[in-house]
Amino acid sequence: MKNKVLFITGGTGSFGTAFVKYALTKKPKKIIIFSRDESKQWDMNIQLKSKKTKFVLGDIRDFSTLRNAMKGADIVIHAAATKIVPTAETNPLECIKTNIIGTSNVIEASKQLGIKKIVGISTDKACNPVNLYGATKLAADKLFVAESNVKKNNLFSVVRYGNVIGSRGSVIPFFKEQSKKFSQIPITDLKMTRFIITLNQAVKFVDYVIQNMQGGEIFVKKLPSIKILDIAKAVSPSSKIKLIGIRPGEKLYEQMISLEDSEHTYEFKDHYRILPSSKDIKYKSISKRQKVKKKFSYSSNNNKDWMDQKHLKIWLKKNPDY
Repeated sequence: MKNKVLFITGGTGSFGTAFVKYALTKKPKKIIIFSRDESKQWDMNIQLKSKKTKFVLGDIRDFSTLRNAMKGADIVIHAAATKIVPTAETNPLECIKTNIIGTSNVIEASKQLGIKKIVGISTDKACNPVNLYGATKLAADKLFVAESNVKKNNLFSVVRYGNVIGSRGSVIPFFKEQSKKFSQIPITDLKMTRFIITLNQAVKFVDYVIQNMQGGEIFVKKLPSIKILDIAKAVSPSSKIKLIGIRPGEKLYEQMISLEDSEHTYEFKDHYRILPSSKDIKYKSISKRQKVKKKFSYSSNNNKDWMDQKHLKIWLKKNPDY
């Protein structure tokens, strides 16, 4: 990222804010922060006080504004999305416009401007989706991966990871609020599990992808799983648990690599890479011995790595702002 112009959509969100702060330590030439929330832009600008940041107000649905803002960028990080599962279920067209049409706009603008590297930020919900949000993110992933079939100078890759601890809209601040107001925490199902990642881990993984992407890959970070019940108990051990049932579009557990994906999946020390199904693409530094076994899947309920209440409590004490 050194001496490069970075462009990030959704740059005032939880991930975007953390990524910009991290990227500034890498001595970029400039960081263009593109989002549609003027209030967050104002607050973020005051907080950063950096001459290397440029804030542009706009929506990824608007191709003309998006393309103009992207001019001069070397690297694009596409993090903008409509993310709340129940909201997407009741406002499907809005979710489609942002997550699919908006992503298509990012891709087309990047191609027209000749931008070298474009990274799409995805989610575990894009794997075997049962809700609209997941379905739109799967479509966005497919749009990125499909670009690897076209011989050109642009590299498009995807980063897929799980729930970010403490991000806006995540379960930890919600549980804290509920425990303070009502002395009880609503749990959808005692068997529910999720992948969990910190913002710092997510940001560093995206940096790794920028440095190592060859185009068309879906990079999947190896993460611990956690039971939703353990999160609730770690946040407020004394609060009562209220079972409310699974919400529309919600899963008991999440997947990041399906059985079908495993046919094209390769394992590395701290992550997996799902390669395009095209046989014509040659990838450097990837060998057949790294291929996962047949019928492999990576799900939050069959994971080897788990975070329990004890370790989450320790993490929360070290990070009191979450």
